[in-house]
Amino acid sequence: MPGIVGFVTKAPRECVAPRLLRMLEAIRHDSSYRTGIWVDESIGLYVAWAARANSFSDGMPLSNERGDLVLVFSGEEYPDPGVLYQLRTKGHMLNGKVSSYLVHLLEESHGSPACLNGRFHGVLVDKNSGTATLFNDRYGIHRLYHYESKDAFYFAAEAKAILKVCAEVRNIELQSLGEYVGCGCVLENRTLWKQIHVLPPASAWLFRGGRIEAKSSYFDPQDWEKQEPLNADVYSKKIRETFSRNLPRYFHSEQHIGVSLTGGLDTRMIMAWQKSPPGSLACYSFGGKFRECEDVRLARRVAQTCEQPYEVIEVGNEFLSRFPDYAERTVYLTDGCASVSRSPDLFVNERAAQIAPVRITGNYGSEILRRVVAFKPSNPARELFRTEFLSYIDTAKATYSRLAKGHALSFIAFRQVPWHHYGLFALEQTQLSVRSPFLDNELVEIAFRAPNSALAETNIFGDNKEWIQLIAEGNPSLRRIRTDRGVGGASGHLSASLCRMLLEFTFKAEYAYDYGMPQWLAKIDHALARFHFERLFLGRHKFYHFRVWYREALSKYIQEILLDSRALSRPYIQKHQVESLVRHHVTGDRNYTSEIHSLLTLELFHRLFLDTN
Repeated sequence: MPGIVGFVTKAPRECVAPRLLRMLEAIRHDSSYRTGIWVDESIGLYVAWAARANSFSDGMPLSNERGDLVLVFSGEEYPDPGVLYQLRTKGHMLNGKVSSYLVHLLEESHGSPACLNGRFHGVLVDKNSGTATLFNDRYGIHRLYHYESKDAFYFAAEAKAILKVCAEVRNIELQSLGEYVGCGCVLENRTLWKQIHVLPPASAWLFRGGRIEAKSSYFDPQDWEKQEPLNADVYSKKIRETFSRNLPRYFHSEQHIGVSLTGGLDTRMIMAWQKSPPGSLACYSFGGKFRECEDVRLARRVAQTCEQPYEVIEVGNEFLSRFPDYAERTVYLTDGCASVSRSPDLFVNERAAQIAPVRITGNYGSEILRRVVAFKPSNPARELFRTEFLSYIDTAKATYSRLAKGHALSFIAFRQVPWHHYGLFALEQTQLSVRSPFLDNELVEIAFRAPNSALAETNIFGDNKEWIQLIAEGNPSLRRIRTDRGVGGASGHLSASLCRMLLEFTFKAEYAYDYGMPQWLAKIDHALARFHFERLFLGRHKFYHFRVWYREALSKYIQEILLDSRALSRPYIQKHQVESLVRHHVTGDRNYTSEIHSLLTLELFHRLFLDTN
């Protein structure tokens, strides 16, 4: 995704400058990206950047009036509207760049990124002290990789940039691989490479004289954890006031904005409180080829109620015909952090970027406000892996259990977000700027003060009156439209309950007929294949269906990749078990969708990053 790359070193410029160009080229995925280079030999800093044209971070570097403070910034920051006025009253000159205020804001805060609200990373150079500070956002969602060699400290928005100039790090880390297989992502700021790590959330690392001097953090989650809980009424008022007051920040842009609508609560909250003029806000949803899913049906009603244009981006035959390309690009663009199961997201975000270069989503709303844990250890088919590798999977589960202890929201905001959610975020960011008001600093801080009553589920369907009421207060008409799980709506109590029961049944049935089908049911379904029972359920809630795709449209590709001699020779897998797995899934009498996701992703990772230079 767009970001910065570079290194700090004592080596002379003529020896290291070409490295910077190679690193920059590694993250320049589109010819339209704006790029630049900035060097300070006295500090030993070499930094380059890539940004989408006309985006928030286009136009680097930034400097103050005296030129003694220089900032290279990537990402987006969402300030209080009064910030610009306050900076001007203090005599700061703000040029035409939308982000020009940042260097002055950091100057006023004595260089601390704690004053920033958004997702970002960057480097701040103070010529007076001869230092450079490498920093990122407090959630670590705008990732920075780093590697320290004998002669330099490397940093990059994408690990592949470091691989371009440091061949010695091209070795897989089995502990991380076990975490990826067992938990779906790498934990504790490790990566799939032994010597490359991820900058922890809220980092501010200081460099002087070509070397690292201090590894500091400008924010501690315990500061939010130690707050006293609010009573229910005060908490509801605080959430409503903060959400409605800060939401317009995320709709301020020099570029056209679109909203990706779903049938759930989170985008409904956004539409309820964002009072855009009729016809001014592009809205869209993602759909499949079987039928109109709940997201599409309900999002269309939401857009019509708000008098906004609406369209559907369909994932169908065009995507399937180009799946090999999308699968490979998904793994490559995200350094293996996004599974091939996310390749439909690359497809739809390419098309969303044609509608609007900025995308507003409801991502992280359920996680932050309702403390939904989105990832947990899985139980992959153990027979696929060699005995010595199984210990790494078991260790990964133990590591997860240890990390999950403590404050639930801290785990979500500062571990789940940068580790689990990063892959999809990075993939989306390669196509457009993604914004979510649910990671707003002030909103998350208040969410830490939630009383137990605000978190309790009101019934088995998990709907929460707190958020339905918040939607109603913003736009009563949206309150009368049920969600994709039957929450809310204007129906009577009995009909509403029946609706929720039906939607819950179809949701679970679709899960069962897709990747969640247990093996005993797969056998029965295969025996009754001529009846095509999956057509009754697929497409009601999801727009992609890999179990069926791997069995039919993508079966040839799956066999070509996973049954290739290279794939079957990987040191951690059982060759004959993989052959059996692929054969049974393609035949249809077993379901190994999740295992194929993992095996295919890891095989592409090997080919893209380990087998070749």
